[in-house]
Amino acid sequence: MTITEFVAGITAETIAALYNETISPSSVTLNETRKEFEGDLTVVSFPFTRFSKKSPEETARELGAYMQSRYPEVARFNVIKGFLNLVISDAYWLGRVQAISASENYGIRSRSGAKVMIEYSSPNTNKPLHLGHIRNNLLGYSVARILEAAGYEVIKCNLVNDRGIHICKSMLAWEKFGDGETPESAGIKGDHLVGKYYVLFDRKYKEQVSELVNGGMPEEEAKAAAPLMREAQEMLKRWEDGDQEVVSLWKKMNGWVYEGFDHTYRKLGVDFDQVYYESETYLLGKDLVREGLDKGVFFRKADGSVWIDLSEDGLDEKLLLRADGTSVYITQDLGTAQLKYDDYRMDKSVYVVGNEQDYHFRVLFLILKKLGRAWAEGLYHLSYGMVDLPSGKMKSREGTVVDADDLIEEMIEKARQNTLELGKAHELPEEEQTELFRKVGMAALKYFLLRVDPKKRLLFDPNESIDLQGHTGPFIQYTYARIRSVLEKGGGIAEEKTTFDPAVLSLNADEKNLIILLNKFEEIIGEAAETYNPAIMANYLFELAKTYNKFYHDNPIRKAEDPAVQAFRVCLSEITADIISRGMGLLGIEVPEQM
Repeated sequence: MTITEFVAGITAETIAALYNETISPSSVTLNETRKEFEGDLTVVSFPFTRFSKKSPEETARELGAYMQSRYPEVARFNVIKGFLNLVISDAYWLGRVQAISASENYGIRSRSGAKVMIEYSSPNTNKPLHLGHIRNNLLGYSVARILEAAGYEVIKCNLVNDRGIHICKSMLAWEKFGDGETPESAGIKGDHLVGKYYVLFDRKYKEQVSELVNGGMPEEEAKAAAPLMREAQEMLKRWEDGDQEVVSLWKKMNGWVYEGFDHTYRKLGVDFDQVYYESETYLLGKDLVREGLDKGVFFRKADGSVWIDLSEDGLDEKLLLRADGTSVYITQDLGTAQLKYDDYRMDKSVYVVGNEQDYHFRVLFLILKKLGRAWAEGLYHLSYGMVDLPSGKMKSREGTVVDADDLIEEMIEKARQNTLELGKAHELPEEEQTELFRKVGMAALKYFLLRVDPKKRLLFDPNESIDLQGHTGPFIQYTYARIRSVLEKGGGIAEEKTTFDPAVLSLNADEKNLIILLNKFEEIIGEAAETYNPAIMANYLFELAKTYNKFYHDNPIRKAEDPAVQAFRVCLSEITADIISRGMGLLGIEVPEQM
């Protein structure tokens, strides 16, 4: 039970005892006590004046006096303008330390029986993963880990966009200009090779458009008339018709890309339980279109195209099937949503997709509800902001994209330089140094991208992300390594957690502040899961690391004169290290044993 749940519970019991009224603990409003006042939690007493028939101040004093007299956990209280500030006893906090220490999986909830699918990554097979994909993958993977900790059964899903005109552009450019080049002959990853030809197509295409415009053709007409674009469209038609030559080329180049993607995923430390391919799902939505027509949810225009009118819902008309009977994106997304539900029967389905698709998902979810899909109530778009670098916005077609693999290697190199400049890790064997630099570099990258609320656009600064003294992953890693060093200096780390006698202890401010934060871990997991927001966990871990460092700086641990105090502080250190390790794990971040 969290402290919030405990105080809410005793407040409800106090209301029943004093005023003979029954309220739900969940209806009690609680806040952390403001720093300028004494207290741990503040009860907002204004709603209870309707029971007491007294002023908020008098009501708060009555509540506080009753709680202090009946509950030993309430040491004392004070009232500020109708707000009841409760000071929780040292005995309560020491008991929480004992309970947390004795727990094998503190904060991890047992399985609730609910099932959720998290769809993330969703790359195109015409280019390598970039910085935007990194944020997407890290968000999706971390949300999945957090939801698992909150008791959900989680399916991690990837929908690969492996068909369409953009894929044919890379294929055509390789066919015309590649001269049989392969990842092996070029010495580069397959996704990078295919991306190279996507950029080449765009450059050659622009040259053709420019020539046509210079010859007097209007620009829009030139874009459609350029020979390369016409050939790419013809290649797409041949693919859809099952032309063996085109399909064979498509399979070969996609195979190169998948191998490259898998390599990047391994470096990022993300994985998937299920992979769907657009080439296998893009026709699925047509059955739903027919169903919508039969139900009168959709309508057909004179040219044969199928639409839905969402104007009464504050949206526009939406095309679902072209006049020639071909699908659009919303069509295949409808079909894929049905396929995913049929496969897994999940209670919730979360789409991790950038905020430029906000309108698309509003329409998608609304259409499914109008089609009578009850499970559509469980659909959620985890909309996230784009990522910028100090150098500016990324542009894939122009070849100025911030490549994921390059950025990962850059971060590992920065970690190496930074660690060695600080005079750390010199004594480690070379193999251990290499592993340390990888962990620190990846922590810098991951933490910086996850510490910001997903909805916000962010500026990723590689130099700031690696700072051991800043709001960074490496700072939290260093705190963990410091704790491990403290524990090891005591003659090795025992297999069983340290025990202490709470009866002979009293808490100072540093100890109490640390315990209060440790006690919030379960609450933080629940809040991060409920809001699909890893930033809540990331910022909690930063506060925990800062609080521990103050405790460490001002309080002797192994050198404490009183053995009871020493045992207690060692136990606090053990718990802090454990929560940092597991909390960082929920972000997909590893913590090194020494730095």
